[in-house]
Amino acid sequence: MKSKISRISQWILITLLISFFAGSISALFLGSLSSATQLRINNSIFIYLLPLGGLLIGLMYYFGSKGVEGGNDYLIREMYKPKDVIHWKIIPLVFIGTIATHLFGGSAGREGTAVQMGGAIGDGITHFFSWTKKHRKRLLRMGVAAGFSGVFGTPIAGAIFAFELPRDKKFKITDITWVLLSSFGGHFFCIIWGAHHTAYPIEIFPNISWLGVLSTVIAGLAFGIAAYVFSKLKHFFTKLFSKITIPYLRPMIGGFILLILFLLFDIQPYLGLGIPEIKRAFNETMSEYSFLIKIFLTALTLGAGFKGGEATPLFFIGAMLGNLLFLILPLPMDLLAGIGFVTVFGAATNTPIASTLIGAELFGFSGIAYFGIANGVAYIINGNNSVYGDQQILLEKKSIFRENKRL
Repeated sequence: MKSKISRISQWILITLLISFFAGSISALFLGSLSSATQLRINNSIFIYLLPLGGLLIGLMYYFGSKGVEGGNDYLIREMYKPKDVIHWKIIPLVFIGTIATHLFGGSAGREGTAVQMGGAIGDGITHFFSWTKKHRKRLLRMGVAAGFSGVFGTPIAGAIFAFELPRDKKFKITDITWVLLSSFGGHFFCIIWGAHHTAYPIEIFPNISWLGVLSTVIAGLAFGIAAYVFSKLKHFFTKLFSKITIPYLRPMIGGFILLILFLLFDIQPYLGLGIPEIKRAFNETMSEYSFLIKIFLTALTLGAGFKGGEATPLFFIGAMLGNLLFLILPLPMDLLAGIGFVTVFGAATNTPIASTLIGAELFGFSGIAYFGIANGVAYIINGNNSVYGDQQILLEKKSIFRENKRL
């Protein structure tokens, strides 16, 4: 009995440690990201330095990332089949790389940074509690959940995301308990430090009707196709830039392309996270090409080797597409933008349950039926595709798109 109490006490301490460090670094990251974004907005000179920023990021990763290459794919591999403890250096690498990407104007997100830092923090516990080495999957999930919830303010979704991301169905009920506690803890400590999360209000959720369900299914089809296109285009650019034999030149060349596009077209609203544009999509008619522009710019940015994540750009893409669908579907604009916000992300990352809960936590549980229906449809439509290459090979679904069988 004493041994059991002692072990539970240690897990409580571990949960507090992961929650504190993941929540704290998430708060620091959000603050730094906000400052970098504001600095770029106030000084457009940084956009003209995109190629230089890309080169600096490329050099930093070329000389510093040995043993932790792969970003989210590396994390997924370790979560699915643990092999080597994640080195702490991934934290400053991805932190600095993401801040630099946003400072210079790359079109990227932040969830990749949050889950990588959180995963490294969770895995680092094994250095101090050697007996936890056999619980690495749990620790990784705890860290990922704490990091995700800290950045997005969605602790329930963060916990589910940590289980859906690696596609590993082998876990214990006790794992759920500790992951959920870590997720709420990460969110708590992030808020304690004064971090703020963007609010995207949906005024009212219409009562469920057959017409509403049909409209949601049609929207889900469109969102699933958008997720499919984004995944394919990101992998296309990744493969294209991999042909450049000197790795650290890839983001520099990508930066040149982005700079040329900036000089030729008005793409400034699509750079960085694009949160102001996302908020506008809930109550203003936006350009019908907005979601396509964001798909292209984000796929190019990440494919070239800039750092960050896919989540917020996918939120952007979904909100803009939902805004466009308002022209043909009998659902409120803010509801369609909100459904798209979570659904494109859920389909592209193959995390439909977590994404449904993101919608519920951000917009209200009254809309969970709409979010769930759309996510289910889009998840099927996207098929065995993912923005994460290593997750993609773990998928086995049917899709309307013909796909080659993967080994």
